[in-house]
Amino acid sequence: MRSFTAVIERDPATGLFVGYIPGWPGAHSQGATVDELRANLEEVVAMLLEDGEPTFEGEFVGTQTVKVA
Repeated sequence: MRSFTAVIERDPATGLFVGYIPGWPGAHSQGATVDELRANLEEVVAMLLEDGEPTFEGEFVGTQTVKVA
């Protein structure tokens, strides 16, 4: 079993959860709930892996809080 880090955001216009795997073109999906999004992402990733190993265009490092006065 493989695991990948996904970034999840909520689209303010639709209210949907949108997720993507940083640096992996095409590895993105959406869902009405986080659970639905996770299932959709798992399906997309499985499909993409059928084409071979991914070539990442970047590497997820983390998040950072930026404070501005």
